[in-house]
Amino acid sequence: MTGVLASQQIAAMIASGAILPGADLAPGQIQPASLDLRLGTEAIRVRASFLAGAGRRVADRLDEFEMHRVDLTQGAVLEKGCVYVVPLLERLALPDDLTAVANAKSSTGRLDLLTRTITDGGTEFDRVPRGYDGPLYAEICPRSFSVLARTGMRLNQIRFRRGQSVLSDAELSALHEAETLVNGGPAVIGEGLGFSVDLKPDAGMLVGWRAKPHTGLIDLDKIGHYDPAEFWDPLHSDKGRLILDPDAFYILVSREAVHIPPAYAAEMAPYLAMVGEFRVHYAGFFDPGFGHAGAGGTGSRGVLEVRCHEAPFVLEHGQIVGRLVYERMDEAPEQLYGAGIASNYQGQGLKLSKHFRG
Repeated sequence: MTGVLASQQIAAMIASGAILPGADLAPGQIQPASLDLRLGTEAIRVRASFLAGAGRRVADRLDEFEMHRVDLTQGAVLEKGCVYVVPLLERLALPDDLTAVANAKSSTGRLDLLTRTITDGGTEFDRVPRGYDGPLYAEICPRSFSVLARTGMRLNQIRFRRGQSVLSDAELSALHEAETLVNGGPAVIGEGLGFSVDLKPDAGMLVGWRAKPHTGLIDLDKIGHYDPAEFWDPLHSDKGRLILDPDAFYILVSREAVHIPPAYAAEMAPYLAMVGEFRVHYAGFFDPGFGHAGAGGTGSRGVLEVRCHEAPFVLEHGQIVGRLVYERMDEAPEQLYGAGIASNYQGQGLKLSKHFRG
């Protein structure tokens, strides 16, 4: 078999020692097609983002870049605009037939909390080679808001793969014919399933949110606590058009409602240079069952985490802004997204992270 490993296979990896949690698992840590990774006991402030590089350990590179350390066991502030490296509680001893890929969790991306996984010997962010035996680290850079973080918090997640199982365009077209992968727009298929931005909502004129430049602190443990008006400016449009400001961070929503069938997983490509000078979606995993009718959904919009780069850019309603890459599961997961587990975004529309009221 080839494909993304399911929840029950991840549990078996823990039992066999291929994943070493470092502490008792937290409830819900194993997701349908991924494992949440937990922050360790300290955060190391570094001068700059870095990769270990071939043949080098992260711990040795920290000696070059470390500025100071903060204790996370009682909670500590990670300051906006600073870069931190946090040793994670989980480490890996992968067999030779498995690789892994990591990504930020949805709530992490919606806070513009850039979180990437690095490894010993790593030459790419968020990629773990076959047979890797060693620690995992999270590089964290709060971009819009300073945050209060603690040991055990889960900001990123990891998927395990056996072989290559990404669907070709022909296979994706056939799956759409059988399962209707998107509603609300045509299926644009080319190296994945294209998705576009919704700037003409069915009700009202609210099309998105822009992060305020100077705000208070967000405690990542406080759910449904914060007033959006203290951290976000609402964006309204009756023309189906939005001008993105350079280096501003936006929460928008896809026009299409997305469906991930139970035997598949998907990942959102974070940036496509040919569609404009901006990046879409920092948190890219879509679990089996997302938007699936049998798991409490009827298609779910994709929330778009957008940062404009060097020049102002005009977004138009229906403009293609990215693509969703589908791949097969190695086994169907025993638990689907949204079906009896703590899934915060099943059936979502335009939605801020779970930390905000409303």
